[in-house]
Amino acid sequence: MSRDRTQAGLFPGVARGRSLMTGERRDLLSPLAGSPAKSRAMSRIPDASIIHSRLRLRQLRLMLALQEFGSLRRAAEEIGMTQPAATKMLHEAESLLGVELFERLPRGMRATAFGETAIYYAKMIFAELSGMREEFVALESGNLGRVTIGAIPALACGLLTRTIATLKNSHPRLSMSIQVDTSDVLVQALQQDQLDVVLGRIPDGARTDDLLFDSLGEETLCVVAGAQHPMAGATELSWEQLQDMTWVLQQHPSPMRTIINQAFHNARVDIPNSIVETTSIMTLLSLLQQTDMIGVTPVSVINDYPGKHLLAVLPIIFEPRLPPYGLITRRHRIQSSAMQAFMDAVRAERTREDD
Repeated sequence: MSRDRTQAGLFPGVARGRSLMTGERRDLLSPLAGSPAKSRAMSRIPDASIIHSRLRLRQLRLMLALQEFGSLRRAAEEIGMTQPAATKMLHEAESLLGVELFERLPRGMRATAFGETAIYYAKMIFAELSGMREEFVALESGNLGRVTIGAIPALACGLLTRTIATLKNSHPRLSMSIQVDTSDVLVQALQQDQLDVVLGRIPDGARTDDLLFDSLGEETLCVVAGAQHPMAGATELSWEQLQDMTWVLQQHPSPMRTIINQAFHNARVDIPNSIVETTSIMTLLSLLQQTDMIGVTPVSVINDYPGKHLLAVLPIIFEPRLPPYGLITRRHRIQSSAMQAFMDAVRAERTREDD
């Protein structure tokens, strides 16, 4: 699991959470707050150092159980304690943090805005501890560790494969798990802690406040067909001439599909009715070679493809450009040695491509 060292120590991001609580959200939502000016002056939220020394993991487990079950009795059973003890523990946590974490309802309990924030960071803390254990197991067995990687199809076929080949030579005991998909799917998986790092793009509409993006470059798109296609020998084509063809495209709302739709819009041509959607580069290339379908792919994919003599890049102007691609990570994650080794190798491979 990837991690990012912060001054928050064991509880990454707590200082950031505290600043959120003492700002607008506290003024509007906290039952302990009066007017905005008064609440800022009389804030009961302690310094981060106090939270670090006094907040206990079992209190965080109780918060997670309360969110799951909505019942203090069931939450107490889940973590192996009596209901009175759980009541006392929750009260101690709320007194320490200076906020009400859960609203007491006639039937059960519901997290307040502060409770939702605490739960968010509690999940991250336990994910970090699980990652620590995984690294311990890897180090105990003599391995460098494990990194879970997401990559968009175009980069998986070129930059990623070259990086893995180089990295396994220098770090043979590094374990890697690869997921290939579109950027929107991969970034969502990253934000759900299913991936350590994504080699791709920030999709439109993604929540980016918790992401870090290290740009590596840009890609040029081209319209491509099989070498046997009737239009393969053309010297000039328009979007209108290609509209009635069957297109092989990525699924919406991937960044590449968004750009393709924009290209048709700019040409004032309707999006084709006959479309085959796939995230697989190999499926795309196979369909183009065996049928009269056409597709869109980065030029780098064609250049890296051993069977590029079986394909033809069609002479059509592709004005929209893809957003830059790069390494995407979580802002508040500590980077493991395995993750750092992978990211360094990607950057080094990208530099070699430019040389």
